[in-house]
Amino acid sequence: MAVLQKKMRRLTIKPLPRAVYIAICVFPAVLTILFYVLRSFTDVMDFVTFSIAAPIRMFLGMITSAFPFSVMEVLLTILGICLIYYIVKTVKLTVRGRGRRIKILLKRLLHVGVLALYIWGAFCWMWNAGYFARGFAERNGIVFQGATVEKLTDLTWMFADRANELAPQMRRDADGRFAEDRRETFAASGDIFANIAQEFPELGGRTFRPKPMIYSWLMSRTGYTGIYFALTGEAHINIQAPGHVIPATIVHELAHQLGVFAEDEANFVAIIASIQSDNIVYQYSGYYLGLVYLLNALHNVDRDAWREVHYSFVPELRRDWVDNYEFWQSQRTVDTGVVIIDRVLTAATETLYDAVNTIYDGFLKANDQELGLQSYGACVDLLLAYFLPRAA
Repeated sequence: MAVLQKKMRRLTIKPLPRAVYIAICVFPAVLTILFYVLRSFTDVMDFVTFSIAAPIRMFLGMITSAFPFSVMEVLLTILGICLIYYIVKTVKLTVRGRGRRIKILLKRLLHVGVLALYIWGAFCWMWNAGYFARGFAERNGIVFQGATVEKLTDLTWMFADRANELAPQMRRDADGRFAEDRRETFAASGDIFANIAQEFPELGGRTFRPKPMIYSWLMSRTGYTGIYFALTGEAHINIQAPGHVIPATIVHELAHQLGVFAEDEANFVAIIASIQSDNIVYQYSGYYLGLVYLLNALHNVDRDAWREVHYSFVPELRRDWVDNYEFWQSQRTVDTGVVIIDRVLTAATETLYDAVNTIYDGFLKANDQELGLQSYGACVDLLLAYFLPRAA
């Protein structure tokens, strides 16, 4: 017994030297502070983004692509479970600590803070740096020099005409709803950039097949159709979203994977890559997405023109338009049949929706995206800058 106890003592992990412990705690803070100091230097951010972070994200994407499930979701689930366990354990230790309660609590909080700083510091250099590098439009000389309402109306009509032409060609169910096979849509994503890459070579990089999200229900409740996670290199798609918006969403997230950071630019790339692809389903989704943004912009400057375009919708396009609206509206409420429960859960859903969007809006604005969530609609300027010279 004495021999066994002696061996067990030898196996006991010795505490780290204080200097090493301090270095481990301080390093992520230094890493994060360094980012905030250097982020105003565009050349530095360009180098970090495209020469250091991009290859690392590509490597991570290659590794995680070997798994059919989302590595991000698995890691976040494990992290969530561990955090809950850690909180419970912290409460127990603090209660039992008596005279050492403050010391125990501070030490436990320090561990969580250091881990959070490591994650945030890595995210800053792997992704946020891209917001301070030169954007896709600047890199490719796409400059918006203004446009008349008439030009906006003409472009909106062009998108509406193409959407009207393609909508009846989509597979549909007995009720006329979009019914293209989603597995085929995901499988076709690898070739979507082939045509547009001839004009913009940087879009010819390697992409990895996007992954359906396990937590799609949560994405739906917060109003999002997809997410790209730089720390695993994965593009994720909310598969609960209406089918006709999924193809363009896939291209949007893959554009992030290729190094298009700003949301307005990712939307722009999603639209032009989709409509110029050889896949008719992606073409329709691209024209639909562009039409959404163009009509929103037209609504603000010419209600009559906006109304005329709406009235031109063929039944299939109108069906998709209504389905999209009704789906997102349904995600804002809960209907279990029990009034009290419905009110409580609906209020909780609204709170979650507002909280997530407020946080993300703040995140975008803090990273040099001055329009915040409105940057999702700013791609109209890019569409006008891109298409007007071609229409001349």
